[in-house]
Amino acid sequence: MQEPDSHSVDEHARGGPRPSAAEFLRANNDALLEDWQQAVLEHLGDKVPARQPWLIDHLPELLSTLAGAMEHGPEALDERLELMHTAARLDEGFNLGEVAKEYALLRRCILRRLEAQGQWLRPGDLTRLEEMLDRVVTRTMTFFWDMKQRILQTLDRLSEATLDAPDMETLLERLLTRLMESALTVDTAAVMMLEGDALVVRAAVGLGTHEVKGLRVPLGQGVSGQAALERRPFFVRSAATDPRVLFGPLRSAGLRALYGLPLMDGERLLGMAYMGSRTAFAFSDADMLLFHAVAERTSGHIAQTELHAREHEARQEAERSLALLDSLLDAAPVGISFVDADLRYLRINGTLARINGHPVEAHQGRTLREMVRGDVVESIEQSLRQVLETGQPVQDSLVEGPDPAHGRAGAWRADYFPVRTPDGALLGVGNTVVDITEHKRAEAALQQAIDFREELIAVLGHDLRNPLHAVNASAFMLGKSPDLDTGARRSVDRIRKATARMTRMINDILDFARSRLGGGIPVTRQHVNMVELCQGVLDELQVVYPERPLTLEVHGDDLWGEWDPDRVTQVLGNLVVNALQHAKNDTPVITTLTSEPVDVVMRVCNEGDPIPTELLPRLFDPFKSGQGQLPEPGTKQRSLGLGLYIVSEIVQVHQGSVRVETGPTQGTTFTVRWPRVPPPEGDLPP
Repeated sequence: MQEPDSHSVDEHARGGPRPSAAEFLRANNDALLEDWQQAVLEHLGDKVPARQPWLIDHLPELLSTLAGAMEHGPEALDERLELMHTAARLDEGFNLGEVAKEYALLRRCILRRLEAQGQWLRPGDLTRLEEMLDRVVTRTMTFFWDMKQRILQTLDRLSEATLDAPDMETLLERLLTRLMESALTVDTAAVMMLEGDALVVRAAVGLGTHEVKGLRVPLGQGVSGQAALERRPFFVRSAATDPRVLFGPLRSAGLRALYGLPLMDGERLLGMAYMGSRTAFAFSDADMLLFHAVAERTSGHIAQTELHAREHEARQEAERSLALLDSLLDAAPVGISFVDADLRYLRINGTLARINGHPVEAHQGRTLREMVRGDVVESIEQSLRQVLETGQPVQDSLVEGPDPAHGRAGAWRADYFPVRTPDGALLGVGNTVVDITEHKRAEAALQQAIDFREELIAVLGHDLRNPLHAVNASAFMLGKSPDLDTGARRSVDRIRKATARMTRMINDILDFARSRLGGGIPVTRQHVNMVELCQGVLDELQVVYPERPLTLEVHGDDLWGEWDPDRVTQVLGNLVVNALQHAKNDTPVITTLTSEPVDVVMRVCNEGDPIPTELLPRLFDPFKSGQGQLPEPGTKQRSLGLGLYIVSEIVQVHQGSVRVETGPTQGTTFTVRWPRVPPPEGDLPP
């Protein structure tokens, strides 16, 4: 800062009296604080502390002290204030240059505020103000350097205390001893570790060492327990008389100042550390700063020791787990292996090693192609690389080839899955192999038997149609004879009912065989009216079952659509006959047709016992009886045969749906949705 020239002084003199530096500092106190704080924040940038008001903790007092010094001389400057400011900046990690920059910014803010107001101070005040600031800066820089050197020397001694890797208690006592040696007013110090819900003294030096070791303070009790609970420092001016100090040895030793800090590992509380003095009621800022440094180093050593202990325990647990894993792998009847990203075996059990034809030891570090021979290696390698590239498992892969363990052809089911670290990094591929050779042989034999059965059913159904037509025609001719008495006519009706039922069964058998043998159920769509088709089916069935009411209800006008008329009548016939078989005697079977914008909905309802719950998932499977077993003698058999299976197949071919609702009060209702036109090929249901 510079004094104004004579020309400026004369101009200002004409405008009125000039303020003194003390008056200017007091009048502009708030504005200077705001200007300086903004300038410091801009200078610090990313290093702005989370608690920003901390920046100006000492500046208001500094401005007030400067104003007093301008009036009463440099003796008014408070050296303790500069020491506090130095300790605070050291605690926040500032360096010497940053502290000097703070004072340089204060000079700049004072000069800019003077220029902004267009006024100058009394002659000589600006020079004296600058001399006062220089005095403050010089002492602050000296304090800062001395305290920094003292902390560095103490930290060096703390580092020496850890060179021989002592146990935790010895290490803590060494750190506390170094603190007492560096801070002359400290007469006792201790570290309390958090164990469960209490703080326990594990290391102590100085007064009351032996008496306080092992003492416990529950969290939330006493001055240290409450400070630990709140994660904050504590200070007691007279520990000997303060009732919050729970340790009797500290009170009986006549301690005055007692200061404690929480020991933290990030957000985790490790314990508390305290220091006490028998001569001082308060610790100096330098001693407080030194104690902070020791506490921080102590927290780091405690956390590191705990980490090493956890690592040692984890290593032992890993060794136990690996031993258990090896035992399980050796005993497992399933082949298991793990390969790295280069497809080299890192682990393999005896079962898979025998399948590969090599000992377990021979696989370690060898590639897949070195251990597996033949054509199967290509498919195995392809699956492994697919897992490495996509990170997704490959399941149910069939591997067929020679079996060295048994000297014959073999078949195996292989599953490949990614193996990752806890953070998601891909380590390699795991592989499980199950020998399914016998299963495949049994499966082939079973499939051969099923194919033979279905071919036999198809041939039998086809060959039965001709003699059945002859029986039906003969019964029809007998029914036309006028000479039949009532008993004979009932016999003819029974023959016609039986042949009609056999005809439906044979048609179902032929459709079943056609669908199972790969031909599918053929449909020929025509533009037909659903009402006419259903009424015709019900009229024919009414002749066969004259004693049972068969009712048709129609809702809506438009019931036309593109369907195969023969298949529609086959579906309704099967559903109505099924309903007649399982409905209560003399109760009606009601068929309902409802017109909807896209579909025509067919419902067939009957009163009777509900379908058993365990049967519902298999209701449309072929060859299922009502209970899944032979009926009890004297009871009605709820055999569903092939009828409902054929219903489901025909409805699916029409891209429709069929479902059933059953209960003890509402009876049983089959609902079939018939799309009026086949949906586009892309919209077909899966």
